[in-house]
Amino acid sequence: METPVQERTPVERQMFTARISRSILLSLQTKHLELSVEGMDEFRFVPGQFVSIKQPRPDGKEHTRAYSIASPPRQNATFDLCLNRVEEGFLSNWLCDLPEGATVQFHGPHGLFTLREPRKDAVFIATGTGIAPIRGIIHWLFEKPERNRGHEYWLVFGTRYDHSLYYRDEFERIARDNPNFHYVPTLSRCGELWTGCRGYVQDHVREIVAGRSDLQAYICGLHQMVDANRKLLKEDLGWDRKQIVFERYD
Repeated sequence: METPVQERTPVERQMFTARISRSILLSLQTKHLELSVEGMDEFRFVPGQFVSIKQPRPDGKEHTRAYSIASPPRQNATFDLCLNRVEEGFLSNWLCDLPEGATVQFHGPHGLFTLREPRKDAVFIATGTGIAPIRGIIHWLFEKPERNRGHEYWLVFGTRYDHSLYYRDEFERIARDNPNFHYVPTLSRCGELWTGCRGYVQDHVREIVAGRSDLQAYICGLHQMVDANRKLLKEDLGWDRKQIVFERYD
């Protein structure tokens, strides 16, 4: 539950500067940004966390929005973002329009959408740019065998069309190299040539977890999808709420 505004204690957050080193168009409305934090040898965070980026405005005010980190921690001060243009939006559209070499101000990392311990078999569920924090977690898990040994992991990633299956090549490669990682892309508006899963992510989550109550679920996306999968797992299948970690981005 949110603390009432009048009871909050103001906290001055340390600000950092990051330079956009690479900008890649993932689709007509989605950008992948790679950023390097200036003045640091290493930027430490836990896979799944987010940063809050500030945008200066002509009226002198500043706007801040949170963006999930779409990469694992690296041995340098870099991180990735995956973001959409938003109709009549300002900060996401501003970020998407920034050229390589531009700088942004941010604070963080923040957030608790991270792997829970002890680690168990898990299903990751995402739609759209909700794949961002999950991409970081999955890359981290499969960077070293000891992080995933003895466990099975599924990624159920849903979108409307196949051109919006962001990072598809990466997940297919991880699945080829690791028999305990199962990539399950599903399209809700696919054409006749699509041979993969069809429909909504919860349809396939139900099949994956059938008969099991010992897994963890990590869900990220729009609230309607998140709520549908939480209802499926808690009410229909009887999972404990502590088994379900989720983050909404609307």
